[in-house]
Amino acid sequence: MSSALAAETANKHPRHIAIIMDGNGRWAYRRHLPRVAGHRRGAEVVREMVQRCVDLKIPHLTLFAFSTENWRRPPLEVRLLMNLFRLLLRREARKLHENGVRLRIIGERSNLAADLQTLIAEAEALTAENRRLTLNLAVNYGGRWDITQATKRAVARHLESGESLDTFREEDLAAELCLADSPEPDLLIRTGGEERISNFLIWQLAYTEFYFTDTLWPDFDGNALELALKSFAHRQRRFGRTGDQILDDACASD
Repeated sequence: MSSALAAETANKHPRHIAIIMDGNGRWAYRRHLPRVAGHRRGAEVVREMVQRCVDLKIPHLTLFAFSTENWRRPPLEVRLLMNLFRLLLRREARKLHENGVRLRIIGERSNLAADLQTLIAEAEALTAENRRLTLNLAVNYGGRWDITQATKRAVARHLESGESLDTFREEDLAAELCLADSPEPDLLIRTGGEERISNFLIWQLAYTEFYFTDTLWPDFDGNALELALKSFAHRQRRFGRTGDQILDDACASD
């Protein structure tokens, strides 16, 4: 990161960045390559973004790797994606551990292949105590699924305690979501030119700042991240309050 940007954003770095990594297929198509080549290049960018977040001391990074809707893609592409995921878990888990990164996979695991579930469990166990960065990979994840499974668990827990549903609060549901022990994302980045959240972290993005870029994910580099962070640094986050209230609070704290 440039020294000027580092000074400008020193106190305004997001604690949690979420990224919808879009554009792998189009990147490959424009180069007359198979789609899997775009996914492989995209995996290399993941490695770079993890290192950038570690360097910038951003403690949480959540990446949308495979949605519940992605099963609708051609079967060959799905198989190649799952094989790439296996390869990455085998190759990268030890490197993540050595760099103090905690890996968590969020999403429905029951319909993933048994060997893939084993690799996930091993990687999570290996990195469980690391604290430099928590890397959440959303695999077979959907925001509606997340809210549904959280609601089932939260209501069951509430009823088992003998309490009336009249006392059920949003905090009870939030405590059962996949990212319940992480701060909600401060910044959502979506690459590839689309401007929608595509069923990603629907609950958690309620007050997140959005940053959309035409850059395809395989081309998203450190300079592109700097632009996103610079945009975030200039946002005024009000959380329902007025701009004047935010300025008054800032003056009072000086």
